[in-house]
Amino acid sequence: MAFEGVSEKLQAVFKRLNSRGKLNEGDVKEAMREIKLALLEADVNFMVVKDFVKIVTDRAVGIEVLESLTPGQQVIKIVNEELTRLMGGEHAKLEFGSQKPAVILMAGLQGAGKTTMCGKLGAYIHKNYGKSVLLTACDIYRPAAIQQLQIVGEKLDIPVYEHGTQNPVFTAKEAVAEAKRKFIDVVIVDTAGRLHIDADMMEELKQIRDAVNPAEILLVVDAMTGQDAVNVAKSFHETIALTGVILTKLDGDTRGGAALSVRSVTGKPIKFSGIGEKLTDIEPFHPDRMASRILGMGDMLTLIEKAQSAFDEKKAVEMAEKMKTNSFTLDDFLDQMEQMKNLGSMEDLMKMIPGMDASKLGGAQIDEKQMAHTKAIIQSMTKAERHDPEILTASRRKRIARGSGTSVQEVNRLMNQFNASRQLMKQMSGKMKKGKRGGFPFGF
Repeated sequence: MAFEGVSEKLQAVFKRLNSRGKLNEGDVKEAMREIKLALLEADVNFMVVKDFVKIVTDRAVGIEVLESLTPGQQVIKIVNEELTRLMGGEHAKLEFGSQKPAVILMAGLQGAGKTTMCGKLGAYIHKNYGKSVLLTACDIYRPAAIQQLQIVGEKLDIPVYEHGTQNPVFTAKEAVAEAKRKFIDVVIVDTAGRLHIDADMMEELKQIRDAVNPAEILLVVDAMTGQDAVNVAKSFHETIALTGVILTKLDGDTRGGAALSVRSVTGKPIKFSGIGEKLTDIEPFHPDRMASRILGMGDMLTLIEKAQSAFDEKKAVEMAEKMKTNSFTLDDFLDQMEQMKNLGSMEDLMKMIPGMDASKLGGAQIDEKQMAHTKAIIQSMTKAERHDPEILTASRRKRIARGSGTSVQEVNRLMNQFNASRQLMKQMSGKMKKGKRGGFPFGF
């Protein structure tokens, strides 16, 4: 996962600082040397690391820190603040401008995941802003690029405008005209990528930019390319004046250097990050939340947003009522399991909870096979059995095991899990009656 190496090293440094109680200037500078090495190993730009360490050191060796009751925690606070500043400080929102339709120009090298990201961003805009979107295929060079965008659009139910291999400048202008005719709010233009930066590609991008006057020019960067990603971002910005960056593959085995460098080098904010392969795997980039994740402080706000996105609002209200009346059924149990699956891996979720050591999970995932067994067992029950599991006698459990292709032991294990969940629901309903929780599943 992104930042895993640097996160472990930084947390080890802070643990030693906290264990020493009082600190002197030598302790702080030794810690800063270790932090410098950790950041360089994470492929953060050398000049960025140099400036970062200097600023943190200057702040951390001050009298108010060294003479405080908890100097180690003060140093951690400073590192957290400076990491947040390094990545942009505040979340940079997507801009749509005053032009109708708003145009978003997507640029990037080949292989960065640009075409898929066009679809992800379109779906995000439609869901979170309530705006209609038109995807535009302007990559006429990569084989099957147009077809790929069409497939992505079809899966997301977003229309795609294409005009074969004609000049992409004309295609972009036609797409904007088409969006005006159909009163579509946003046009996302998928441009051609290359294996390396070249003059022809940049000239074409400039012509498309000038033709459609985009509100946003977003560079899609593969976070796994490390320092090269920063160099690419700098070159693109110097040529076409970027307004922001989208980092893809932050869920992969990446050292995270791009995320910590690109804002400082280009001066342009990271607006979104790609966090998986699914077409819903896109997150707004929040520098403060990312800094907290890197330092092992968790990220409860993103966890709550994930939960709110994964859980259907109508079902959440219904579940709240069931919790109040203690009428949680096996159908509800299955429904919540399937919605929890949409949140992602258990390891990623645990990392967002402050104080949780996700490494002890050993890369735990929700077991797809076990999910299938659970679904088969519940669907092999009658409606009455699902509604009132108390009537499940030994003979009924044998019948259910045969019908689902599982064993009686698996049926019994499921019932134990269900009873434990129902007990949890009962406890939570008690808290809700006292006004301690809202009506969202699992207390979110």
